[in-house]
Amino acid sequence: MVLQIIWFILLGALFTGYAILDGFDFGVGMLHLLAKDDQDRRALLNSIGPVWDGNEVWLVTAGGAMFAAFKNMYATVFSGFYLVFMMLLMALIFRAVSIEFRGKEPMRWWRKLWDGGFFIGSLLAALLLGTFVGNIARGVPLNAAGTFTGNLLTLLNPYALMVAVTTVALFLMHGSIYLVMKTEGPLHDRVRLWVNNSIIFFIICAISTTMVTLIYYPRLTDQFRAHPGLFIVPLLMMLAIANVPREIFQKKDFLAFISSSAAIALLLATLAIGLFPNLLYATNNPAYSLTIYSASSSQYTLRVMLIFAIIGMPLVITYTIYVYWIFRHKNRLNAHSY
Repeated sequence: MVLQIIWFILLGALFTGYAILDGFDFGVGMLHLLAKDDQDRRALLNSIGPVWDGNEVWLVTAGGAMFAAFKNMYATVFSGFYLVFMMLLMALIFRAVSIEFRGKEPMRWWRKLWDGGFFIGSLLAALLLGTFVGNIARGVPLNAAGTFTGNLLTLLNPYALMVAVTTVALFLMHGSIYLVMKTEGPLHDRVRLWVNNSIIFFIICAISTTMVTLIYYPRLTDQFRAHPGLFIVPLLMMLAIANVPREIFQKKDFLAFISSSAAIALLLATLAIGLFPNLLYATNNPAYSLTIYSASSSQYTLRVMLIFAIIGMPLVITYTIYVYWIFRHKNRLNAHSY
């Protein structure tokens, strides 16, 4: 039982790392079309140029960890959410191609074409990730074998779509704060205005989604009622969100980015606590839910994979920190820029 809990935490940490790192990538992509000219759009692209592809490694690692530790969960979500995941994959591919192809030709129409692709890919990816999270929180219909029994329309329910819009708002805020750190001059001043608008948009979405969750899905608060000490997590989350506009107002952009990252981590931690011990809740019959115990691999597999995780995760974290330290300065265009 201890190994299942450890892997539940590790899996959450991997998805959290992906949400924080690729989240601002998506935010930059969704803000890309707001840049007024080609020079500004190149500056936005190059702000994520050295790191965007490395950020996606966290998603691959999280998928691999789910396959190794919770094989039944992996089988259910990758079959039941197949269309959602394929659309997400296409959005990520199209987005990557847009980044690489945009600067290959100087024609205006060519660059506008890939600018649109970058925006659409980023927006669609954020929406689909939010839809996935919304369905994990809400639950889906499962049969006794743990197989998804719904269809695409089942996944596109109002609550999941509300979470999807909230995810877009969150990534817009996160991405705009990142751009404030990486830009300078007139572009920096315009981006600072984007931050204020994105914060307002996110707070409205977050409050609305929280109210709907508390009213229609009170089971997500069971763990908090059973263990009142856990309320520290959503409390810290609210403080992190509230600290973002404070740091932006004081022009402490790095601290604002840290607060935004903390808000994402604490949001996902709050969700994980609300779900525990479920991985995927069965809306038609709670007895069919996939838990960290019923969906896990064997104890031997969990032990062996934990050894690899203990060795591998510090290397991934060290590499990520090193890359961000190397490219920590303001973005400046040169002959090798996108």
